Amino acid sequence: MPYIEPEVIEQAKQIDLLTYLQSFEPQELVHFSGSTYTTRTHDSLKISNGKWMWWSRGIGGKSALDYLIRVKDYSFIDAVEAIMGKGAVLPTTVVQTKKDEPKKLLLPDKSASTDKIFEYLYGRGIDYAIIEQCVRDGIIFESLPYHNLVFIGKDGAGEPKYAAYRATNKSRVMGDCTGSDKHFSFRLADGKADSVHLFESAIDLLSYASLMKLDCEEYRSENLVSLAGVYSPREKIEESKVPIALDGFLKDNPQITKIILHLDNDKAGRLAAKALQIILHNAYEVIDEPAPQGKDFNDFLCFRLGIERTKTHERSYER
Repeated sequence: MPYIEPEVIEQAKQIDLLTYLQSFEPQELVHFSGSTYTTRTHDSLKISNGKWMWWSRGIGGKSALDYLIRVKDYSFIDAVEAIMGKGAVLPTTVVQTKKDEPKKLLLPDKSASTDKIFEYLYGRGIDYAIIEQCVRDGIIFESLPYHNLVFIGKDGAGEPKYAAYRATNKSRVMGDCTGSDKHFSFRLADGKADSVHLFESAIDLLSYASLMKLDCEEYRSENLVSLAGVYSPREKIEESKVPIALDGFLKDNPQITKIILHLDNDKAGRLAAKALQIILHNAYEVIDEPAPQGKDFNDFLCFRLGIERTKTHERSYER
């Protein structure tokens, strides 16, 4: 049996799972919510606050060593070598990016084909020409090796600063790419209009643009911005902060005087709309305009087009 120095074993025990996956298997990480992550292979395995729990199996632990042994069935020696053999200089805790350091966005490889993302988006009612325009503008693409749909948010110079991915099949694999800055969330923005339309997800944003085309309206003359997820206000609503995506857009577009909320018709969406109306009413005209039918604007678009929706499209997981 190979001999491993005790100090090497002790160092391996200090490596937490999130750090290990971020360093060596970033493709396996899926952002779930807040500071919680899951894995692409096991969606019931949650990683949070330095610990992990595989809920479907009732197995949990703290370290990457625990994970490799209990989840991936490595022997103890193999697990230590997998961690330390890849680099004994791994940090024992996740290194936080300093506020004055720009985030480095890590994007997946692009597929030469866009067949999967066209099939997925068109199947959810998104206008074909809008999909084509987004591909040309480089704000959506199909990734490799999993052929996920990737939404891109760019800064004023046209540089990608935010990216979210989601599976184009029936799974719920989705999350933000490492280094994403939600100040630059996915958007279709004219930059000249004095109003902004706000959505929870990129899918709802594209659905609204498609509905505008159906009604012979020009979506490109409007500012459409995604929050890149569900906005959760504080318990005392008046103490809530403006969502990062909206705050970033408002700072870059001082001409905005009106905010139109198109959040979901569920408990979370209605609470978020109420909170935004309360905290923004002194500075902006805030209008609550949810989908007139269905849970969200993709539901409504599908109703308009006669497309049957399925339970796999849960809004609380959308990006």
